[in-house]
Amino acid sequence: MPASTTPWRRIAHLDMDAFYASVELLRRPELRGQPVAIGGHGEPSRRGVVTTATYEARAFGIRSGMALRRAAELCPQCVFLPVDFDEYRRYSRRFKAAIATVTDRIEDRGIDEVYIDLSAVPGIRVDHGAPVARDIQHRVLQATGLTCSIGLAPNKLLAKIASDLRKPAGVTIVDEADVPAVIWPLPVRRISGIGPKAELQLEDLGLRTIGELAAAPLSMLLARFGANYGSWLHEAANGRDERPVVTSSEPVSMSRETTFERDLHLRRDWQPLAACLAELCREVASDLRRRGYAGRTIGVKVRYDDFRIVTRDQTLAGATDEAATIRRAAFECLGRVPATRRLRLLGVRVAGLTRAGATQARTATDGRAPPPAGAQQPQLPLSGEDSPLAL
Repeated sequence: MPASTTPWRRIAHLDMDAFYASVELLRRPELRGQPVAIGGHGEPSRRGVVTTATYEARAFGIRSGMALRRAAELCPQCVFLPVDFDEYRRYSRRFKAAIATVTDRIEDRGIDEVYIDLSAVPGIRVDHGAPVARDIQHRVLQATGLTCSIGLAPNKLLAKIASDLRKPAGVTIVDEADVPAVIWPLPVRRISGIGPKAELQLEDLGLRTIGELAAAPLSMLLARFGANYGSWLHEAANGRDERPVVTSSEPVSMSRETTFERDLHLRRDWQPLAACLAELCREVASDLRRRGYAGRTIGVKVRYDDFRIVTRDQTLAGATDEAATIRRAAFECLGRVPATRRLRLLGVRVAGLTRAGATQARTATDGRAPPPAGAQQPQLPLSGEDSPLAL
């Protein structure tokens, strides 16, 4: 495998172990060692999905995104707890503050994971960086009482794969020379950026492992996946990734969504749907104002009872963080959603974000409730009806 031309780097991917469940176990230590799943209202008899689960629950096949009822079928003795995002955010701030005592070269990747550029940290070249990684784990444990797993590698792609190889509380080091033995035997889905659809296409080509993908002719990948994605697949499978650790970035969108206790019809259940949509708009507007952003593109997302996802959006003349303006646009978008099946999920998204006050349009509202979906509204083309895009 050709060596990378990138200057020497030591990048860490730190992933908190079963984060939400671990936070809950701090409050309920009597549940340690038991199968526990976090999701929805914490009641498997109600609609909702698993957000995360302890490793004991995962042994029964319980996974993130699984319906709570299905999880209860797989493990009747599993303990189900509701999500508490305020508490999870508090612990997220704690573990990131602990990392910041080592270096400020941190890329925030969400509530429970970060990339860290450790290249300039004293002692990072000792034992391939393992002592520095263990020191970070100790600081996180002291600050939160929680464990984390760390992958150390020359780049972000390999570090991300490595952090998942020895959970929980593991440190895994992968250098370029280790790629054939450590990375190539893994399934292609271990590469972040290869989803289920790409996996199926690769399987059609007889490429199931990362090593098989690395050995595939570049011309074949380009012909099947196009120039950009085909080239990326070839580079990723060979362990090459020159992306820097980005220490500051702007969000591209903010969204809120909810899964209903029972499936709702766009027309026959209009009142509860309208109330839910209005509340989601208020919540996302509050999120925008709290973080100092405004957005121009307002969209809605629905998931039908057959799990098909449809999105509709519109772009305003100017950015807004006003709940009334977001609500008006969201209801217009919902009016363009086909009422072909009942809905199990509804979401609102605001994209095209800018800092509030930069180029913000404040649209007044007359206070009248938006009309029901499909009621005397102009019918616009329903392009992209089968779009799998998520908010």
